[in-house]
Amino acid sequence: MNVKNIIEVQNVNKSFGKQRALSNISLNVKEGCIYGLLGPNGAGKTTLIRIINQILSPDSGSIRIGGELLNQKHIFSIGYLPEERGLYKKMKVGEQSIYLSQLKGLNKKEAKEKLSYWFNKFEISSWWNKKVEDLSKGMAQKVQFITTILHNPKLIILDEPFSGLDPVNSQLIKKEILNLKANKTSIILSTHNMNSVEEICDEAAIINKSNKILEGKISQLKEKYIGKEWLIKYKGNQMSFSNAVWGGWKLIKHNNIYENIHLAEIELSKNLTINQFIKGVINHIEIIEILKKTPTMDDVFINSTIDE
Repeated sequence: MNVKNIIEVQNVNKSFGKQRALSNISLNVKEGCIYGLLGPNGAGKTTLIRIINQILSPDSGSIRIGGELLNQKHIFSIGYLPEERGLYKKMKVGEQSIYLSQLKGLNKKEAKEKLSYWFNKFEISSWWNKKVEDLSKGMAQKVQFITTILHNPKLIILDEPFSGLDPVNSQLIKKEILNLKANKTSIILSTHNMNSVEEICDEAAIINKSNKILEGKISQLKEKYIGKEWLIKYKGNQMSFSNAVWGGWKLIKHNNIYENIHLAEIELSKNLTINQFIKGVINHIEIIEILKKTPTMDDVFINSTIDE
């Protein structure tokens, strides 16, 4: 079954004077996909997000939303939670939320009904008449998340949505993001929190120094950086394990789990296979389990940006 693209970015370029911000960036986000937009600070992520939101214009290239060239009406098809939070401190939470909802095309009655539902769901109804300046960073984050999704946009862009949230509220927001995905909403998630990327993203792209350097499903990105690290759980003497194979490997980490049960993390050289290593140690220790170490998205991020 073909899944349609909600957004198609084609060969987008942007410079500020002599500073190149985006170099020929292309990417597609499918319907109902959570797409990680990753990269170091200053890589170009925020510039791309601002172009999608029509805050900036590209120097060249095109963006299509639902197959149509990006235009003003698409403002109502996108929900955007910026990293720099945009709540007015002197306004009350309720009137601020209604105001932001009306900017996205809801009338006052619709906005009040929808806000009432979400404020009850997030258990924050008591905040309605509080001033925004009286909210903590995490509290303000929850309010702005609600106003971002309230108008049921087809595409939601979240820039560091877990910033300032405690673990309980982070999980609350993640749960709602997954609910939005289940309803075929597409989400672009820009974050430095690689654990969240692993937890909820389907696909991701990494931008570095204005270029897209990596893109694919999360499993594919991790597979690309599988190295020669192995986890070996064994029973026996650590000295016997360490001396069994001379050369061709190094011990990265070693933990004693229980009495004479150990867990070793090793890295093999290019010339030594895991089978050769096992042959070397099998007569000295009892191997309980061997696992190939799978890289994390932290590993992928670090290795891909260092390679550049």
